[in-house]
Amino acid sequence: MSRLVSTSALLIIASLASGPLFAAQPLVDGDWIEGNLGKPDVVVLDIRNKIDKGSREVYEKAHIPGAIYSNYLEDSWRAKQDGVVAMLPDAAVLEQLVGGLGIGNDDHVVIVPGGVSAADYGSATRVYWTFKVMGHDDVSILNGGYALWAAQGRAVEAGSNRREPKTFKVHFRPELVASRQDVAQVVKTGTGPVLIDNRPPVQYSGEKKSGSAARFGAIPGARNIPQGQFYNKAGHTFTDLAQLGNLWKEAGIANGSEQITYCNTGHWASLGWFASSELLGNKKTRMYDGSIADWSLRKELPMVNTKQ
Repeated sequence: MSRLVSTSALLIIASLASGPLFAAQPLVDGDWIEGNLGKPDVVVLDIRNKIDKGSREVYEKAHIPGAIYSNYLEDSWRAKQDGVVAMLPDAAVLEQLVGGLGIGNDDHVVIVPGGVSAADYGSATRVYWTFKVMGHDDVSILNGGYALWAAQGRAVEAGSNRREPKTFKVHFRPELVASRQDVAQVVKTGTGPVLIDNRPPVQYSGEKKSGSAARFGAIPGARNIPQGQFYNKAGHTFTDLAQLGNLWKEAGIANGSEQITYCNTGHWASLGWFASSELLGNKKTRMYDGSIADWSLRKELPMVNTKQ
């Protein structure tokens, strides 16, 4: 197995005035990983999957040294609940999944996506959101993903890594999750959180729809910040802070306002949640897990369609 070399820079750890001495930052870079690989409480979690043309076989051919693997689409990160696909699984399922990977409540998890598209980053932000919902704060995403790591000529290894199973306990955070009832109340009253639709414009307008949606259109009153805006193709990285702030300004949404993000199945919406909550620092942001897959099944719930 090969060892590492070197490269760039991005602050990963920030001091806190109270509580733990250090807090994990949402995005870390290759230098941080190189400086922390081998520490028993740092877990590099490669989640490459069909979205980025990844798989366990791709991982076994080449991955960051020491990284373990879990397929975001094929493992139990999401589950069908009450007829709705791709929902947050039950706590017991998540505890078994995470603990089985050898991740405990005291470990710092760094999630590695492919780094090739916004949809691919959605895999990482959805897993990140899941860790946060489980009450686990020590989680980060490798900015640039595996694509930038490889492009920078950093060391990789072949084969597979496994950790001894650990006990992982979920401490559910309901304040990060918006329910159908929460969204329906916003639509009914016209007050409360701003609804943000992170789907492509053609789905927001109702011109097209996902196969997971039962109807065309958007939730009334929602603003559109398309998922593609969160990816910097040139650098394989997440869009920078200044550009993210402009996206909210252009949509007429004040940073600091209560917000609920949604998409089709809570995948792209996790990008919007991550950008707002973790990068722009708006902790009043929640994600509607069921999103349009859930909302559109209920015919009594309204949808607006500007293309029909």
